[in-house]
Amino acid sequence: MADQDVENALGRSFLADLPPELAGRLRDEGERADYPAGTMVYRAGSGPQAALVVAGLLRVYLTSAERRQVTVRYARPGDVLGIAVLVGGPARTGVQAVEPSSLFRISLRALTVAAQNDPRVGWAIAEELNRRLYEVLEQTAVNAFGSVRQRVAAHLLDLASAQQHPHGRLVARMSQQELADAAGSPGSWPPRPTRS
Repeated sequence: MADQDVENALGRSFLADLPPELAGRLRDEGERADYPAGTMVYRAGSGPQAALVVAGLLRVYLTSAERRQVTVRYARPGDVLGIAVLVGGPARTGVQAVEPSSLFRISLRALTVAAQNDPRVGWAIAEELNRRLYEVLEQTAVNAFGSVRQRVAAHLLDLASAQQHPHGRLVARMSQQELADAAGSPGSWPPRPTRS
């Protein structure tokens, strides 16, 4: 059974537009899970899963063969993770809790069967995938074409806009290495001095 925080997150998500009987089934079959900051919630190539973000902030990222990381999306309450796996299988992305976070796991089986049998569900999923595609394309443009300064500024603004300070200041809490990983820098930050 879903609690009030889950209900609030559901109401902000695309899941709120699903037929009531499906939404009820997803609530009944789902379960809530809490993660401390820094926890790996999903590793690239793991079995498909979907979850609604109830609280916190998560980072979705890709890792290169050289172990460099680049953030492609930040997920906040009301966002749904894992929708692409309904048709594409396991994702090559990782998901990490940036701050203490809570997720509500969604039954992929129930959502997949409903999408295959009800055009309203299939269309709602298509609209959500379209929104996510455009967001990732925008982030890719910043990561590919922006200078290091522009990439860092974009990530700081994205993070800070979700955590506005009570006195009107924007605050982004993260280490220099976390920022380097988010912006897709070529190595650790600040650069380590070389010995001659």
